[in-house]
Amino acid sequence: MSLRGQTIAAAMARGGDNFSLLRHLLALAVIVSHAFSVGTGIGADEPLHAATGFSLGEHAVNGFFAISGFLVAMSFVRRGPLDYTVARALRIAPALVAAVLACAFLLGPAMTVLSLSDYFRDPALWRFVQATLTTLKSTAPLPGVFTENPFRFPLGTVWTLKYEVICYVLVLLLGVLGALRHRLAVALFVGALFAACLGVDVLVPEAGKGTQTTIRLLLIFLTGSALFLYRDRIVLNLPLVAMLALSAWLAAGTPFYHALLFMAQAYGVLWLALGLPPLLRAPPRADLSYGLYLYGWPVQQALFALFPAVGGLALLAPAIAISALVAAASWYAAEQPALALKGRLMRAASRRPPAAA
Repeated sequence: MSLRGQTIAAAMARGGDNFSLLRHLLALAVIVSHAFSVGTGIGADEPLHAATGFSLGEHAVNGFFAISGFLVAMSFVRRGPLDYTVARALRIAPALVAAVLACAFLLGPAMTVLSLSDYFRDPALWRFVQATLTTLKSTAPLPGVFTENPFRFPLGTVWTLKYEVICYVLVLLLGVLGALRHRLAVALFVGALFAACLGVDVLVPEAGKGTQTTIRLLLIFLTGSALFLYRDRIVLNLPLVAMLALSAWLAAGTPFYHALLFMAQAYGVLWLALGLPPLLRAPPRADLSYGLYLYGWPVQQALFALFPAVGGLALLAPAIAISALVAAASWYAAEQPALALKGRLMRAASRRPPAAA
């Protein structure tokens, strides 16, 4: 591997990448991160939080958004708005609906302290289904479920999907307006978000978590998109990864820290995905990353509710194993059929005769 690196376009033309491997590792990182807080209810208990200001799970979410920004921009450029919209909807919605129904009608009845008749009559059950599916609310509880756990909610990771959908819509708007063809507009957007991130830390450091998270995830996502759009000019190499990481480390404690950290993470993740040779001979046949991300939390919650004296860290290995099994079921029962449906819908649309003038 040359230290000088190669352009992103050249790395893509080479064939093979590490995107699938990284998505699975990032999903596992979220589960590992939650093992520290599922039994205490304190996110700051996670060791990386004290060192960097963010938990391992939050860093993993940053990586997810960098990858998503890159691949989603590529999807729109290559597919066009209709295919893009169908592809995004069928990638997110079926597995989410399956997870909500599985928690509400399988996990909930198995774990509730209420009688089944009281459980199904309780309005909180239907509020959970409605709130999670319509507003992607991750703090909605199920009646009588996890009542002794520090956190009561069964689907604690869906909150990021709200930001993911916002980013999808943003790319769609930018694409329809032609901004993705004029990549300078996206670069300016990234610059504005960088300035906003810096401005919040300088002017309103006490800004709410929602504001900070919105700027953070949009900045990382659109940085990933910009890296795709400038793929013919941006070089992926290890010295630049090291320089960006060092800049973020030196900026710790200053208003520049967050903005530099997010840019370093976005570039670093893309370097791992494309700057390194493929680390697997072939990507896994089943993409379990989304299922691991969705089901890791309810599995950890259930295990802690059943074995509270054991602790979240000791339950990590069985949590990963069970989450992988449930994720496989999600892939074969919901996600893969949905992706196959997308192909059929697109073929049907292409065969449709043009409307008469």
